[in-house]
Parts: sequence; C-alpha cells; structure tokens
Amino acid sequence: MGKEVRVARSLKVAVIGGGIGGIAAAGALHKLGCEVEVYERASELGEVGAGLQIGPNGVKVLQALGLDPTLGGLAAEPVDTYSLAWDDGHVRFREPMKATAVQKYGAPYITAHRADLHRLLLEKVPDGAIHTDARCTEVLSDSRRAVARFADGREVEADIVIGADGIRSAVREALFGAAPARYTEQMAWRGMIAREDVPARVGPNKSVEYSVMNYVGWIGPNGHVICYPIRGGELYNMFIGHVSPEWVEESWTAPSTREDILKAHEGWCEDLLGMLAKVGDIYKWGIYDREPLKQWTRGRITLVGDAAHPMMPTLAQGASITLEDAYAVARNIARYRDDPETGLKSYEGERIARASGVQLQARRQFDNNRKVPPPPPLSRDWIFEYDASVGPKVSAA
Repeated sequence: MGKEVRVARSLKVAVIGGGIGGIAAAGALHKLGCEVEVYERASELGEVGAGLQIGPNGVKVLQALGLDPTLGGLAAEPVDTYSLAWDDGHVRFREPMKATAVQKYGAPYITAHRADLHRLLLEKVPDGAIHTDARCTEVLSDSRRAVARFADGREVEADIVIGADGIRSAVREALFGAAPARYTEQMAWRGMIAREDVPARVGPNKSVEYSVMNYVGWIGPNGHVICYPIRGGELYNMFIGHVSPEWVEESWTAPSTREDILKAHEGWCEDLLGMLAKVGDIYKWGIYDREPLKQWTRGRITLVGDAAHPMMPTLAQGASITLEDAYAVARNIARYRDDPETGLKSYEGERIARASGVQLQARRQFDNNRKVPPPPPLSRDWIFEYDASVGPKVSAA
C-alpha cells in the first residue's frame, strides 16, 4: 500500500465587520493562503464618509495587497502641504509633499474617496465570502476553536475570530467589557465641493496661490479645516473640525446645513467661507476615541482598527494604522498557522505599542492645534517610515 498523504487543513478565519479594516484583513488573509469569511451587520456592504488620507505607511500595505498606489487614477497625490491662518489666510508654513514622500518614506502620500478604496479592497476578497445582516452579539474561544454568534441565531465556528467592527465593537466588549468612548471635545462636518469652486488665489490681497492639488489646513482657535483633492482632483474634500464642549448625537450620517457651518466659522477668512458656502450634502458627527488598551487578544480572538484603537483624526492616520493592523494580523496568522494563539500573541506584541503611540500623539496634536499661535505639527516621520507588510523595523519616537 502507498504511503498516506496528509494534506494540511486551511486555517479558517471569521472577520467581524466589513469596513476598510475588515475587508483589508480578509484580502490579506486570502492572499496568504487562509480561508476567510466576513460578517457585516449592515444589510448592504459599503463605506460611508467622504475623503480619507493614506500616508506612505498605509500605501505600502495597499501595494502589498496588489493595489496600484494611484488606485487606478481614483486617488490624488497632493503636491504641497500648506498651513494657512484662519483669519486672513496668510501662509504659516509650506512643505513639499509629492516630491519628497517616496524618497523619504518609500511610498507616496495619497488622498482618496473612502468608497473607492473600499470597492478596490473588495476585489481582493474571494467571491461569496461576504455575509451581510450579520450583527455579532457574542464571541468566545477555547483551546480548539473560536465561535461568533449573531442576532439572528447563527453561530459560526472558526480557528480565529477577528473583531474589525469599529469603535462600538461588540467583539471588544465581549473580550474586555463595556466601557464608554471618550468624547474628544471635537465635532466635525464633512463635505465636498467641485474643482471649479476652489479659488485660484486667497489670503492678504489675494497674494497666496491656491491649488486644488495641494493639501491645505486652515488652523484656528476653535477648530481646523483640512482640504485635499480626491477622485484625481475632480472633487475637493473638506474636513471641517470644530471644538465643541458638548455633543449629543454621534453619527456619520447626521444631516446638517451650510448655515450651521458658517455660523461656527464667523470671523474666519472670507476665501474659506466662500468655499464652505458651496459645500453640498453636509453631514456632521462627534469625534470619539478610547484610552489605549493593554491587550487586544484573548485566546483565538483579536481586534483590528477602531475596535482596538479608535483615534482622533488630527494625524490623519486612522485608515493607515488600520491597514497596518490588517496586514500584520494576516501575516502573523499565516506565519503561525499551526498555532493560532501564538500567531495572535505575536500580532498583538508587534502592534499594540505602535498603535497606542499614534493614538496618544493624535491627542497631543489636537491640543497643539488649539494653542495661539499653534506650533508646527508634531513629526510623523516615525509613522510614515514603517512598513507593516514586512514587520517592525522602525521604532516609535
């Protein structure tokens, strides 16, 4: 009789959450030879929001997943970074961006529409692996398996469960208990204007050349407005942050009005107000974060993205750090495919200090932005230099 051939069983991973983090993790797991299923609570898969920024550290993950850094022409690569004064629009400082990013950090800095990135990441997930209307209510694990249970009575067994279900994560609560998110004293509006609505010149006597292809921050005592191109520069995304000690409603889709925005920015530069007056489809939300966790993993269950480390948007690193998590968790799972618990411990050990450091620096940057005058931004070099596709090589500053 011939010798029996034993075929190694593919590792099965259940990902809870179908946002950018969950889909990126599923794509990386599939690429690295794992069987993966994604469970999303919404009835339709999609990504709310408008623009997002992806630093060189996040772009390196997209490249490892096989995506073109330009996202097929849908992303933009801002030319320069400008910081403008809130009241008269004079230039506080200017730095080159496009000309130096690849040379300094090994990848470009890009801006894109959230929905475009999400759609392209979905192409990296196997057909039939996405399950909607799946609201996770409980997770548990033992030495042999992990289990996820859902509101409709379904129960899924896997080798590993990954919680990628956002700041209000059911997986996080099941692992570490319920705890309130922290309101950061910042709320924001999000909106977009057309390329033709962006002025050619702003500032004192219109002395500042203003291009839709630049990244521009207007920093004031009660907030900041961040502007950058998306859809290859055809649209201009505006993140309109406002310091507000009280916030009642937390939602990505709470409607608002131009009048609300203009009232909150009385006395700001007339050139900026002219752009704000043209923003359409206006939504507002309260910005929350959490204290850094000292542990992300229990048994065969772990967390990625906002489920693990929700952070303020002041470093524009939420998406990039989530992409880092997604690839790192897949890489460690694949490396230790015969020992899932060791793989998850390795992932946690690799990621937790770095992600917590970015969380806390985002808070410090917010505090700095409120000073009069605000000091130059904190360095992000240690963040941008990192390459999560190969593992830790650069330590945090």
